[in-house]
Amino acid sequence: MFYTCGPNEAMVVSGFCRSPPLMIAGGRVFVVPCIQQIQRISLNTLTLNVKSDKVYTRHGVPISVTGIAQMKIQGQNKQMLAAACQMFMGKSEPEIAQIALETLEGHQRAIIAHLTVEEIYKDRKKFSEQVFKVASSDLVNMGISVVSYTLKDVHDDQDYLHSLGKARTAQVQKDARIGEAQNKRDAVIREAHAMQVKVSAQYKNEIDMAKAQRDYELKKAAYDIEVNTKKAESEMAYQLQVAKTKQRIEEEKMQVQVVERTQQIMLQEQEITRREKELEAKVKKPADAERYRLEKLAEAHRLKLIMEAEAEAESIRVKGEAEAFAVEAKGRAEAEQMAKKAEAFQEYKDGAMVDMLLEKLPLMAEEISKPLCEAHKITMVSSGGGEVGAAKLSGEVLDIMTRLPDTVEKLTGVNISQVNSRTG
Repeated sequence: MFYTCGPNEAMVVSGFCRSPPLMIAGGRVFVVPCIQQIQRISLNTLTLNVKSDKVYTRHGVPISVTGIAQMKIQGQNKQMLAAACQMFMGKSEPEIAQIALETLEGHQRAIIAHLTVEEIYKDRKKFSEQVFKVASSDLVNMGISVVSYTLKDVHDDQDYLHSLGKARTAQVQKDARIGEAQNKRDAVIREAHAMQVKVSAQYKNEIDMAKAQRDYELKKAAYDIEVNTKKAESEMAYQLQVAKTKQRIEEEKMQVQVVERTQQIMLQEQEITRREKELEAKVKKPADAERYRLEKLAEAHRLKLIMEAEAEAESIRVKGEAEAFAVEAKGRAEAEQMAKKAEAFQEYKDGAMVDMLLEKLPLMAEEISKPLCEAHKITMVSSGGGEVGAAKLSGEVLDIMTRLPDTVEKLTGVNISQVNSRTG
């Protein structure tokens, strides 16, 4: 069976399988009936009115002290909760409060006995702190934590505190009279000081007014200068703006003229383009057609010449091959003839050489007569001695005859001197 409890209550489950007992502060737990037992303990805060009557202080003066304490069983600390369960399980809240009250009262009495009336009356905070500290250390072992402790009232039946109050009252009254006299003196002083301050403030105010008037005049003059300057600048700016506007108008006029001139140029260019196209259509294209025709005719002529040249070259090549063949055949014939001549020379020897010489005599005569043939005119001048001219001409003929053997040998390859020696 499930059991639940609120946050101001704790449950303790004991019995079968619960050793030590299970303690739950604010929650739920399952309890087996008959073999397990559940108990509850309150965790509410307890307010205690701790009153100690006629307790003798350290100087033997009996006084009565009343304090207010707040305390509760701490459920979050398992050790304190276990201690509280051991001591207060089965007890009601009033019984628990009574046990804690008696403990607090005993500690309160013990602390009163160690202090004087003046210490308790004048420094209540110190007294409350001592009671709280001593009682907390003792109640913690019982599982109870002291939340707060405050001293509520201190009184006695011997008028001791009243007598202390009379002396204090007289002192307060004396201090009040002295304070009143000091206050009156201070009031007079403050009044005089206030009057002085007032007069000073008045004079200062007048001085400030004069300074303000002066500053006003100066600033007004400066402002007037600035205003006049601004007006002059405005007028100059206006004139400058007018000049700029006129200049801008002139520039725009110039731009309009430039645009018009540009348009005229464009029109002229278009007219030129039109005329060029017209000329191209009427003159250039027919000229191009004629040029194309002439180029084609020239190309045909060139091809014709190339073909004729190629044909002529082929003809020359064939003719050359024929001539080469003829030369080759002639060379073979001459070679055969020379071979036969050589055989004849071998056979007839001197007779063959004479025959060859006779064949070459016309050529020899031609070579001999060449120098004379090259002379266009021969003039023989006599100086009175005809022998000298004749001798000179005979010398030239003799020179020609001297060169005759060399010429014959050059043409025939035959040495005449050797032939003469052989033929006798």
